[in-house]
Amino acid sequence: MTNMSRTYFILFVFVLISATDKGKIVGAIRRDIKAQQCVSGLGECKSEDDCALQCSLLFPGSHETSSFCDREPHLPRLCLCFHDYIDREVAPIFDPGTTLKQMEEKSGESVNQYAADISSIKAAQERISPYVNKTSVLSSETLNSISGRKLYFKCECFQKGGAFKFRGACNAVFSLTDDEAAKGVVTHSSGNHAAALSLAAKLRGIPAHIVIPKNAPKCKVENVVRYGGRVIWSEATVQSREEIAAKVLRETGAVLIHPYNDRRIISGQGTISLELLDEIPQIDTIIVPISGGGLISGVALAAKSINPTIRILAAEPKGANDAARSKDSGAIVTLPETKTIADGLRAFLGTLTWPVVRDLVDEVIVVEDNEIIEAMRLCYEILKVAVEPSGAIGLAAVLSDSFKNKAAWKDCNNVGIILSGGNVDLDVLWKSLHKCV
Repeated sequence: MTNMSRTYFILFVFVLISATDKGKIVGAIRRDIKAQQCVSGLGECKSEDDCALQCSLLFPGSHETSSFCDREPHLPRLCLCFHDYIDREVAPIFDPGTTLKQMEEKSGESVNQYAADISSIKAAQERISPYVNKTSVLSSETLNSISGRKLYFKCECFQKGGAFKFRGACNAVFSLTDDEAAKGVVTHSSGNHAAALSLAAKLRGIPAHIVIPKNAPKCKVENVVRYGGRVIWSEATVQSREEIAAKVLRETGAVLIHPYNDRRIISGQGTISLELLDEIPQIDTIIVPISGGGLISGVALAAKSINPTIRILAAEPKGANDAARSKDSGAIVTLPETKTIADGLRAFLGTLTWPVVRDLVDEVIVVEDNEIIEAMRLCYEILKVAVEPSGAIGLAAVLSDSFKNKAAWKDCNNVGIILSGGNVDLDVLWKSLHKCV
């Protein structure tokens, strides 16, 4: 079964069920995300709690109850989530051959191709502007000379919490209704999202329950505690993190805020493009670190809405090059293990971020760890900016031979580079530097 026919089949199943349940099946299928984004990469549910967690990942805010998960031998797993707060009339029934445009005409609503769009990103900017820093854009004649291009560095390392993550977390937290917010928020994260969500929750005056693996960088755990987050330890595996997060969800009734697979997070991160292109409109290329894809999805959706010809390039470490492999294969690829100094770039693409990466990211540039280290040195010595390895990878990419020698990028003359964060455990980094040099 092709991806397209599978999409139509699943959409048809959703509509048939909604016809017998007064439209209480998630209306977000039509409004917020394309059906095919909901059916891959999640694995089988092993329990009702697991189902609830997976549904929360797919449909932010659907922490109330879940219906069922099932696996057919010829189809990906279907996970249908009931929203207690959605009470719509029965959705129009669409034939399996109906196109997105025809659906829009028949329903009178917009069927968004992706989890976010320029409208949601502009709404996020208005929502979070009282809380976030409008970060600086720096340039350097020395680095321009080294690269042969004009480089513009968007310093998200100067953001509250020390990283871009605060934008998405702030948008997610302040998007909640008062009833939703009352029970707090929960996430599982080993890094900057954990601290960002803790800070955003503190600003709203609600609890933040943060599941953190025992091997998380010390400085990032300290940030969570500093911002008032409740730390809940897990083992250093995704399975352990998700199981404990599901338990916390059940016990607290809090709202799950996924680090990247969440439309509110993606919209918040997209505000970076609005600021950057407003300040430097001549930018023709933006290089963005890629991990789970929340940052680059938001940046790409906003930037290409403003300037459809702009190039969006991802930067990824060779030891965690799942995004490059995913682009090459046309489907989400996960790796059995990752090995890179850039600890913030070890996550895999999500069901909401993958379609944006697949369609709107022009290429993934893969770099070695020693190139990341050299880029960090240049940031410290020339820009006088402290960045973590994940934050320096964009500079590493633009200076790499693979970028310099590719004919398609010869006319990338005005390049925006996202310095995504500056939270680094210096003791661990020093040891890693010696291993890599």
